[in-house]
Amino acid sequence: MNKQIFRAQLSLRCCGTTTPDVTAGPCWQLYVARTGLVCEWPTYTWPPSAEIPTLAERAAALADLGFAPAEDIEDVEGAGWEWMEIASPEYHPHPVRVLLLGAVKVRLLDGGAA
Repeated sequence: MNKQIFRAQLSLRCCGTTTPDVTAGPCWQLYVARTGLVCEWPTYTWPPSAEIPTLAERAAALADLGFAPAEDIEDVEGAGWEWMEIASPEYHPHPVRVLLLGAVKVRLLDGGAA
């Protein structure tokens, strides 16, 4: 099993996204932080909705990207989902508000080429 650990982050894109696909309205986006350019990071975008993706939906999205939560690796501490609140950037076209950001340590799926 590949034990290289990465960090996946889940955030609500309050104004929609422009990459990798354009969405109109708020949607959740999951990406895996890796070395290299941010635009090349594996990314999964849910259809527009403010509903937080379920644990099963997040696991399926990670699998679609070639990853799995690292919680099944014994020597990885704190492998569950962590949540924090952050303020939206002041440059957005709406008043600053509190946003929710989730993160989890992930590993490549066996045989994954992501």
